[in-house]
Amino acid sequence: MNVSKEELDNLVGKAQEAFLIIKNLPLARRIAFMRTVADEIEALGPELITTGQAESHLPEARLLGEKGRTIFQWRSYADAVERGDSLDASIDTANAERTPPKPDLRKTAVPLGPVAVFGASNFPFAFSTAGGDTASAIAAGCPVIVKAHEGHPKTSGIMADAISRAVVKSGMPEGTFAHVYSSGYETGQQLVSHPLIKAVGFTGSYRGGKALVDLANERAEPIPVFAEMGSVNPLFLLPNKLVTAPQELAKQYAGSLTLGVGQFCTNPGLVIGIAGGELDKFIEALKEEIVKIAPAFMLNEKIATGYAENREKVIGQSGVEVLAVSATEAGHGQGLPTVASVAGVELLVNPALLHEVFGPFALIVQCKDVSEMLAVTEKLEGQLTISLFATNEDLEAQEEIVSLVQTKCGRILFNNFPTGVEVAKSMHHGGPFPSSSNGAYTSVGADAIKRFVRPLSFQNWPDAFLPDELKNANPLNIWRTVNNEKTKEAVGDQLSAIG
Repeated sequence: MNVSKEELDNLVGKAQEAFLIIKNLPLARRIAFMRTVADEIEALGPELITTGQAESHLPEARLLGEKGRTIFQWRSYADAVERGDSLDASIDTANAERTPPKPDLRKTAVPLGPVAVFGASNFPFAFSTAGGDTASAIAAGCPVIVKAHEGHPKTSGIMADAISRAVVKSGMPEGTFAHVYSSGYETGQQLVSHPLIKAVGFTGSYRGGKALVDLANERAEPIPVFAEMGSVNPLFLLPNKLVTAPQELAKQYAGSLTLGVGQFCTNPGLVIGIAGGELDKFIEALKEEIVKIAPAFMLNEKIATGYAENREKVIGQSGVEVLAVSATEAGHGQGLPTVASVAGVELLVNPALLHEVFGPFALIVQCKDVSEMLAVTEKLEGQLTISLFATNEDLEAQEEIVSLVQTKCGRILFNNFPTGVEVAKSMHHGGPFPSSSNGAYTSVGADAIKRFVRPLSFQNWPDAFLPDELKNANPLNIWRTVNNEKTKEAVGDQLSAIG
């Protein structure tokens, strides 16, 4: 059932009312709520998995793992809030003896306000209704309104009910969380345009993400849109590495390429190497692997249709040769594993070859030499990941390429495949435009919370009226930067230690 404009206005109004309450609650209340959400998701029975299977065609093992990841996100982000990570509290104490006198300055991070989150298609748990965007916005202290993804509405509803139960059990205000359905674009546009919405989280296509960014920038008060918009995730095969084990590397690559029917935002869809005997060995081994991999159902018919159309667009480009497809014919709604090849010189003059094909498709770019490989690297747009398969000698010999790829991505891998995104503080899941709308931020790991806060400095404020994280006594027992030193000590104690 689609939500009406009046209903949406009411939900956003309640979210704003909740925000004004939540921002003044003790941090412990927010932490307890997040842990209750995790408990509620953990308690969900087999209905969640069977519904997810029916709506997404994802296997049981994958969904069980994703459920565990979702629970971990809520608990680990709660732990990060408890540590004060996203507050980034800092204190510079006054010095009346200085000329002019130095004021007492204390800085923390405060929530932005109600956040709109758009559920993703390819991760119905971990990047959707109860996914990382929702968890990190709640962790920041922001109420959330989720627009369910049309590809898995029942699954989204089960997750939404779990969060709603946690709201009640934790005594959080009405409006802390809301969940809306819509089969069209109007609801999303109304959400992003609503003056009380202060930020947006999105995982999906470039077209959808860019439309939201443009809409948010057209507002009287522009707001940040944190959109993860996909990537071809280039994989470089450097010369010395190819000599070592091209057949084994090809087998591993085929597994990464077709994992989850290629429906990961980090799917390595572009391979860049230097033409010759060693790359030929890799290609021959890859062809043998691809023909053995059967087509499988994609997430939904719309995605399967998009894959088929985009695949045809690329293989129809000048100079592109199809090297191998699965020996099994693809049925309706299935993705056909495909590997194609093109010369580096063709890619240099045809930007269409760099467009993402969301699914089990790979394009191998055969460069004539290192100089052409460098030119191809320069043509790359912003990526979520770039993988270098290399020896230490390769890294030394190709220093220019190694340096350049670091300007093109958010995560650079050495002899590793990018499919698989660890939920950790040091993970950066984002990258230069157009892979994401703001490459300075991650959508995975506790640092994702920082998307939904802003800095606020207090100057010469009475201690009793400061937020807990800035009070002299440090009642939250968090790490703070006090006069340029990291410490958990109370301000008076820290000054005594310095003296």
